[in-house]
Amino acid sequence: MELKLGIIYGVLIWILTYIISSIFQPVMIENIVYINIIVPISIIIVAGFFGILYIRNINENEVIEGIKVGILFIIVDIICDLLFFIIPNNQNALVLNYPLHLTYMIIIMLIITTLLGYLAQMNIELK
Repeated sequence: MELKLGIIYGVLIWILTYIISSIFQPVMIENIVYINIIVPISIIIVAGFFGILYIRNINENEVIEGIKVGILFIIVDIICDLLFFIIPNNQNALVLNYPLHLTYMIIIMLIITTLLGYLAQMNIELK
């Protein structure tokens, strides 16, 4: 496992998720709960992109690497949330309902990185 690269990608995922969700917060309609739509979509897009960048350099045990890097991304997200929002008591849409955010992050990260690892081990031949 490339720990340094995984940590860098994890921090970038956290930063870009925060930026994307902050940009689209005012755009959302008031009837739609902001945290239930924008944050998971931004997590999916950003985690998918950086997951592909990480997994494409792995040549063996891609599924196990996918699970490991998914857990690493989750740990980095929790640490960044603690350092920037929870401990300093900064109110943000990401931490207003923190258990929901944490559940989204865990489920989405593990599914995306594991599936990317599974797809990386397949031999696909396009004609």
